[in-house]
Amino acid sequence: MKKKVAVIFTGGTISMKVDERLAAAIPALSSEEIMSMVTNIDKVADIEVVNFGRYPGPHMSPMMILDLANIVKGLIDREDISGVVITHGTDSLEETAYFLDLNIDPVKPIVMVAAMRNSSELGYDGPSNLSSAICTAISDEAKGKGVLIVLNNEVNSARETTKTHTLALDTFKSLEFGPLGIVDNDEVIFYRNIMKHEHIETDKIETSVELIKACVGSGSTYIDFAISQGTKGFVIEAMGRGNVPPDMVPGIQHALEQNIPVVIVSRCPSGRVLDSYGYPGGGKNLRDLGSIFGGNLNGQKARIKLMLALGKTSSMTEIKHIFESTFYK
Repeated sequence: MKKKVAVIFTGGTISMKVDERLAAAIPALSSEEIMSMVTNIDKVADIEVVNFGRYPGPHMSPMMILDLANIVKGLIDREDISGVVITHGTDSLEETAYFLDLNIDPVKPIVMVAAMRNSSELGYDGPSNLSSAICTAISDEAKGKGVLIVLNNEVNSARETTKTHTLALDTFKSLEFGPLGIVDNDEVIFYRNIMKHEHIETDKIETSVELIKACVGSGSTYIDFAISQGTKGFVIEAMGRGNVPPDMVPGIQHALEQNIPVVIVSRCPSGRVLDSYGYPGGGKNLRDLGSIFGGNLNGQKARIKLMLALGKTSSMTEIKHIFESTFYK
């Protein structure tokens, strides 16, 4: 008996084609049109289509992702559904994937999929990626691995993966650990397991969280302004091991004195932050002030995690535990 997979269509390049008047790609394809190009998929799975929308990746918002999470939870609770596949725009896919990975704790596979080329381009990769995602969703080996990202016949973890290239078909990569596995001949082959999954159980989020990149000469002006506008949390993409220019320190201290969490991550594409340096603005200085370290998360994912953490609790101690329990003693 074939398994049933729910395919949620949210939009993205996979649903686009070129509008000749604009000479640019826009959302245009219906879910039925996209599925009609995934040839022979009916031989391996029964498909239930769920139309969430046709949104470009940058049009997704945290509240829309929360709505999507609730839809996914309802689907995976159904006995007749074996897995869920979600089409999505690549620009924000990793944020949605990580949100779902943190907020949902399922056994059944949840698979994110996208396309890097629209349907008007030669080599449109949407149907191939979608068929690989569906094959992943029906695999018993994919159970209990959290949210997965499937493109270009590679399977990656939402926790580890980021978009690394503006146009390459294999843009989604786990830079530190490599892919979990591949899809070969309609079969998923996993090469490794993944670390323990974190789970933040909450039905609300705090959207007023700012992400700031540190660079040469950065100061506190924007941090202070954001505090005055009611910002509830900050993520700082610091330099290297987790260090900032000294002129940023007063702003960070100001936020912490207002009981506003400040999460430190690195602007480097790989590696975790650590309190290795004791000079003004060094990681040790920031941690002594009360900053929270975000391990090897990138800025956009740390922001998603802080939104969920603040939706669950206002306790700085608990938020610190949510971020640091996996990477720090």
